[in-house]
Amino acid sequence: MEKKTEEVLLNEGYRKYSGNEIDVYFNKDICQHAGKCVKGDPETFNLERKPWILPKDERVEKIREVIDICPSGALKYKLKEEEFVRP
Repeated sequence: MEKKTEEVLLNEGYRKYSGNEIDVYFNKDICQHAGKCVKGDPETFNLERKPWILPKDERVEKIREVIDICPSGALKYKLKEEEFVRP
């Protein structure tokens, strides 16, 4: 799997949602609307709110778990101390 930087993701159309410990990236154009994010962590991913993604520090592990099961790859994350984005 190719390792991507934030710059690459932003150039690919991802939008960044910043937290203190983790940044979340979302690309609406490739989202398949499976709902795994809003069902898996409605506190972080809430379509009724703007911004709809709020990456809070105390939820980092849950955010990672939810993004790791995103079937389309529309969601990605980067821990602040890391250079590359996952997954």
